[in-house]
Amino acid sequence: MRTDIFARLDREPEPPKIEVPRMTRTRLALFGGTSAFYLAIVVAVLLSTWLVTLDWKIMLFRPYQQWPELHAFLDYYVVLGQRGPTAVMVAAWLGWRSWRQHTLRPLLCLGAALLLLNISVGSVKLGLGRLGPHYATQVGSAELFAGGDIFPSGHTANAVVTWGILAYLATTPRARRYLSALSAVVALGVGLTTVYLGTHWLSDVLLGWAAGLLVLLALPWCEPVLAVAESWILAVRDRVRERLRDRRRLVPSLPVASGGPRPGFFPGTEEPVRETVGVAGRRTPATGG
Repeated sequence: MRTDIFARLDREPEPPKIEVPRMTRTRLALFGGTSAFYLAIVVAVLLSTWLVTLDWKIMLFRPYQQWPELHAFLDYYVVLGQRGPTAVMVAAWLGWRSWRQHTLRPLLCLGAALLLLNISVGSVKLGLGRLGPHYATQVGSAELFAGGDIFPSGHTANAVVTWGILAYLATTPRARRYLSALSAVVALGVGLTTVYLGTHWLSDVLLGWAAGLLVLLALPWCEPVLAVAESWILAVRDRVRERLRDRRRLVPSLPVASGGPRPGFFPGTEEPVRETVGVAGRRTPATGG
């Protein structure tokens, strides 16, 4: 039996028993509190309250000019919130997890989370149409309904969901705690980095944190649908495999002499006519002409 660390990379002989998260009272309370915070941020921006004033103060302070030595590093760090690169990295990891544990649940959870994120964040972005700091037109204005797509911050919400899904799918309490802390630090850093770079208002980031957290908190409601989807996909896979095996059985297997050509006929067709071979040493009469 292998005892080295690489033994953990082998495929498990059978699917492990994984406890699927449920919508507990604590999770419901967090969902309700985050929803209230989300609504409060939207109302504060709609009414151009002190939060919009703070947005403008930070924007006019221009953090990227105050600490220019951080700019090069943070330009790379903010990629941890971009949808494409992060989705590919996390999907690769979860794909390996799916193969190792004989289950499609990790990949299905990621797909459901990204779908919920696109729908919830995208609809609010398009509905409120807020312009970003670099495109603002009037000092002190909330810049709403101006054709923008900056509120809430997609970078921030994506960082919360993409890295938080690793904690959601953790199989041990210890791993869940560590991954939750790590994903929180990454999401916090990505959000503040967008404020530093001037690509988002602070209120965009606050709403992005709330939007991403709401998606993660809502995932247990999706688990029954994901279980049905997994069963259906696996059933289709088994049917396809069975059809391929049946086709292989129907392919004829004829003996072929070593080095000789394969027969040019198959069962159901007539055999080629074979010419009679004369006895050795006997000449065949020449035909006239």
